[in-house]
Amino acid sequence: MSAGEIVGVDLGGTKMLLGVLDPDSKVLWESREASTGQTENELVELLIREVEEAREKCPGVAGVGLGIPATIDHERGIAISAVNLPLDDLPIREIIGGRTGLPVFVDNDATVAALAEHLYGAARGVENAVMLTIGTGIGGGLILGGEVFRGATGAGAELGHTVIAMDGPPCQGNCPGRGCVETLASGTALGREGRAAAEREPDSTLGAMLAEGETIDGKAVTEAALSGDATARGVFDLIGSRLGVALTSFANIFEPEVFVIGGGVIAAGDLLLDPARKVLAERALPPMKKTPVVAAELGSDAGMIGAAAMARIELEQVKG
Repeated sequence: MSAGEIVGVDLGGTKMLLGVLDPDSKVLWESREASTGQTENELVELLIREVEEAREKCPGVAGVGLGIPATIDHERGIAISAVNLPLDDLPIREIIGGRTGLPVFVDNDATVAALAEHLYGAARGVENAVMLTIGTGIGGGLILGGEVFRGATGAGAELGHTVIAMDGPPCQGNCPGRGCVETLASGTALGREGRAAAEREPDSTLGAMLAEGETIDGKAVTEAALSGDATARGVFDLIGSRLGVALTSFANIFEPEVFVIGGGVIAAGDLLLDPARKVLAERALPPMKKTPVVAAELGSDAGMIGAAAMARIELEQVKG
């Protein structure tokens, strides 16, 4: 992959990370902006401003890759529907390309994160990998037979909306489902279960934080758990076990060589992964029950790196 400098954008449910990457995927410049609470038009204008700023910093930009947390029509470059952002049948490739004059390529944010981990991270050298990005929601990315799997139009691999509780709670955002792993094991769920635990256990670290008026969100639960609070660790046992139920189904369906878990919640490391591994080992069929479950290696940059890599690959295909 050698096409000039590429802008890679990871648009998440709460923040946007944008960077300019060289042909070796080295980050030359980057910026971070909040994405929560904005309208569709405001998100588009934010994207355009940030892309133009990137071009000012790095005039050699040859294209833009967008990783968006939405179902995607990959061929037409349309963000069909997003659960945690106000995007609805948005022809985002046409809009951003028309306003900037640059070639623009669009894909799901977790799909491009999986591509990045496949090329440069925890899924290097494997032909079959399943990635979950756990943050505000849960995104999914699939590498099958050494290739990115997108489904018929590009909207596939929405693994976060796999149902793990038939009569479970309504899913969050715009998802019409119930009992999805996203609503039961995401960072949002971690904060919700943490608040409930703080109310039940007022003598815990979480309980003391709640009494002092502090916000009990996923980050707070993670910090308390890492500091040794038993109540917070119990919350991770619950969230990780729910994750393990989902991994069991993915293992039985895809037989991946590795599960890669990324997103903000992976900051808890084995506090999250060990309960998931335990459930997977107990419930999946052999040999899938032995599938390694590992943390993503590229951290919060995976989506940005993958978006740029996706755009570089597709730009070279267009030119070739």
